Amino acid sequence: MDRYHFIITVYCLVCDYYQMVKKQFKIRRGGFAPALTDEEVMTIEICGEYFKLNTDQDIFDYFQAHYQADFPQLRDRSLFVRQAANLWQVKAAIHRLLVIHSGQADDPVQAIDTLPVPVCVYTRAPRDRCFKSEADYGYCAAKQMPYYGFKLGLRIARSGMITCYPLLPARPHDIQFLETLVENFSGTVPADKGFIDAARQALLHERQGVTVITPARKNMSEPLPGQLRQLCQRWRKRIETVGSQLTERFAIGRIRVRDIWHFQHRIVRKILAHTIGVFLNLQLARKPLDLDGLLA
Repeated sequence: MDRYHFIITVYCLVCDYYQMVKKQFKIRRGGFAPALTDEEVMTIEICGEYFKLNTDQDIFDYFQAHYQADFPQLRDRSLFVRQAANLWQVKAAIHRLLVIHSGQADDPVQAIDTLPVPVCVYTRAPRDRCFKSEADYGYCAAKQMPYYGFKLGLRIARSGMITCYPLLPARPHDIQFLETLVENFSGTVPADKGFIDAARQALLHERQGVTVITPARKNMSEPLPGQLRQLCQRWRKRIETVGSQLTERFAIGRIRVRDIWHFQHRIVRKILAHTIGVFLNLQLARKPLDLDGLLA
């Protein structure tokens, strides 16, 4: 589909799920109704992220220049940005419903990993004042990169749809977040070597029915048969693909805001845009992670 039909498709999808979310909690308690509807604002945000427009300014300018006839009330950038940020809980609820209705929440095999999310370049970290009480120094072994910010935990179904995405402290080792990443889940969890801990894995299996499968280190014997090992390796690569898409297409490592509230909103927005892309691919019987091919 072209961009115009993609925008219409996303708008219809957002409208349907917005009505479901409205039944769960009261979105707006009083005051004047905004010029742009909530559905229009979320559609602009999601499509902007999908089109690789990674700042509020770029999204606003693009839609005002190219789709003013479709969104005639898109006039004031500050009002648009404020309304978008205030809808972060709605976007998080829509993400949960999409995961459930697509059947991906019930996938018995879900891979886990973490992704570094810097809040500023490393050399500016000592001068940071915006995230001084929340952010911390961390190290990404996969990229051999020290950074200052947070970790984004990821749990994905085999289709590539993100089912869980907690924002985590940067300093602790990945194994400290194993219980958080498999919360409310029971099944098989492929993971990388950073999650090797026999005691934790045995406890999770006993209490929660979670089987964590990790590759063996060089000084360990390989307990898995060859075919199962290759299958788990393929599932782990899928979560690496999702991490690459979040980093490159959605620029999740280049979020520049001044407080943790807006930072979390941007995370939710990017995750929802990725999830809608996977959801539409599943509906069209396409490869779920072929985000580029969804647009002509």
